[in-house]
Amino acid sequence: MLNTGKATPEQIRGWVANRFYYQIAIPVKDAAVLSNCPDREVRRGWVQRIVDHDGTDNDPGGIEAWIGLGVATGLTRAEIIDLRHVIPAIRFAVDAYVNFPRRAPWQEAVCSSLTEMFAPEIHKQRLANWPEHYPWIESAGLQYFRNRVSQARRDVEQGLAITLDHFTTRSLQQRALDILQFKLDILWAMNDAMAQQYGVST
Repeated sequence: MLNTGKATPEQIRGWVANRFYYQIAIPVKDAAVLSNCPDREVRRGWVQRIVDHDGTDNDPGGIEAWIGLGVATGLTRAEIIDLRHVIPAIRFAVDAYVNFPRRAPWQEAVCSSLTEMFAPEIHKQRLANWPEHYPWIESAGLQYFRNRVSQARRDVEQGLAITLDHFTTRSLQQRALDILQFKLDILWAMNDAMAQQYGVST
């Protein structure tokens, strides 16, 4: 719906507001990975993910860019940050994703991030399609997608290398597939909740 121009302004705003809860959870999830990881070299690379989202003095970061997306769609900064639009099922799904790396071996937590493999292409599609389908959204609001095309590609390379290095037996590879299915279930639960809340265009 989003990439074919079928989403209404209300549906887009609902998607952005609810996905914000996922965005602010990502650095918390990554901090959980770091807290369980004894490998200094891995930590030195993985910490960049937190910096990318939380930002620095010189770069406001992905969370701020997502707020910019929300403002560009017609939401106010206050209603994005105070989470007033976040559906309970979204909270439940995202919290489940954050709790997984807190308890799981760090390699399994890394594996769960590999749904990012599809992210660069998805972001490129949004950058190509949204200006045509939703010209009312200011171009500056799409900065998050621009940033993540390269960032997600780098993140995928790191996560995939760790996963391939660790999951080397048939049983471990099955475990990796189970972990990815769990993550996909999280994402589908989020989409289903938003579809129920805001409707589905045909």
